[in-house]
Amino acid sequence: MRLLIDANLSPKRIGSALSKRGHDVLSLAADPPLGALDDPQVLTFAASENRILVTRNSRDFAPILREWAEGDRHHSGCILIWTLGHHEFGAIVTSVARLLKDRPAANAWRDLTIAL
Repeated sequence: MRLLIDANLSPKRIGSALSKRGHDVLSLAADPPLGALDDPQVLTFAASENRILVTRNSRDFAPILREWAEGDRHHSGCILIWTLGHHEFGAIVTSVARLLKDRPAANAWRDLTIAL
């Protein structure tokens, strides 16, 4: 699965771990020009690259996703991490991997937002 890991998640502990599980992972924190994007641009970039956005920035992305839905704009999926802390690397990786395994087809993620 193609993923975009937001700048608020570790590229090494989250991004690399998901890459090792066979996913195509791009991390904003590991790419300074991408890390400079504001939140609406991040979602636009993820959609243009057909990547599922994985973020802990639920407070900012939830309204953006709602705005996109109301405006009939489409994205490639989003996983909002609400309950797991920054330091819970293993739980984040395991939970995201489980969600991706449950929905292995990229088109099953279109416009889908899941909160963990």
